[in-house]
Amino acid sequence: MGNTIDTNHKRTGETQIERFLDALWIERGLSENTLLAYRGDLTMFAHWLDQRDSDLLQASRADVLTFLASQASSPASTTARRLSALRQFYEYQIREGKRDDDPCARVDGPRLGRPLPVSLTEGEVIKLLNAPDTTLALGMRDRTMLEVLYATGVRVSELVALRRSEVNLRQGVVRIVGKGNKERLVPLGEEAQEWLERFIGDARDVILKGKKTDALFPTQRGSAMTRQAFWHAIKRYALQVDIHTPLSPHTLRHAFATHLLNHGADLRIVQMLLGHSSISTTQIYTHVARQRLQDLHKEHHPRG
Repeated sequence: MGNTIDTNHKRTGETQIERFLDALWIERGLSENTLLAYRGDLTMFAHWLDQRDSDLLQASRADVLTFLASQASSPASTTARRLSALRQFYEYQIREGKRDDDPCARVDGPRLGRPLPVSLTEGEVIKLLNAPDTTLALGMRDRTMLEVLYATGVRVSELVALRRSEVNLRQGVVRIVGKGNKERLVPLGEEAQEWLERFIGDARDVILKGKKTDALFPTQRGSAMTRQAFWHAIKRYALQVDIHTPLSPHTLRHAFATHLLNHGADLRIVQMLLGHSSISTTQIYTHVARQRLQDLHKEHHPRG
């Protein structure tokens, strides 16, 4: 009997989470990655409650505080995201009439600093771009992906999701579907455009071997490359050319923005190209650019 009750609680919790995520997607158009993260956070909390003979709809403020405290070893950003997921979940339950109170009320999240994004120097970017063996079809694909990533500043998730139909080589632009399904047109630049023309004209067909897909950068199975697979490729190429700067999937996106600003680009233009909804998100790159200028001054000025 006890197992039946536990199973029913688990199924009820899963249903509540899925209904909330569906509503969140409809209302706010959050990205798939954010929704997946929220699902994981809420499922973790539901499992934690289940071990204490409670469930999501019975959780108290003390439960929320104790749960977050039990995750103290997690980065502050992860704790903040988990609290955000819980806040929104309970706000939804109150709107739906499933709860009268919010157990997250008066629960303070961790104070987050804004670390400067790690970027690469222009020389390091060139080394990374040159790393793939372009005599091989897969190497040509990877080189083209790196060129497009650096030329456009798109997110890795946006890059791997690109469709052949979203590239206009005649006009030299790509149509990006970003967060919240917002679309933007991003110029490719001559170098990336040339690599795309070469890749689409030959290597892409070699990789596909007759398979049909609209994925711009396919694998040998004919499916689009995953962001995890491309991220592993970036790390492999970085080690190959002796780049030891700590990398993230956004490293080339950071480099794109920083290098544009270093060369005098307008912040509003960079904001549009990156697809940021707020200029404040883009402003962090001015700090990176300013730090780079200070480092150059210190290194080369006789009184630096």
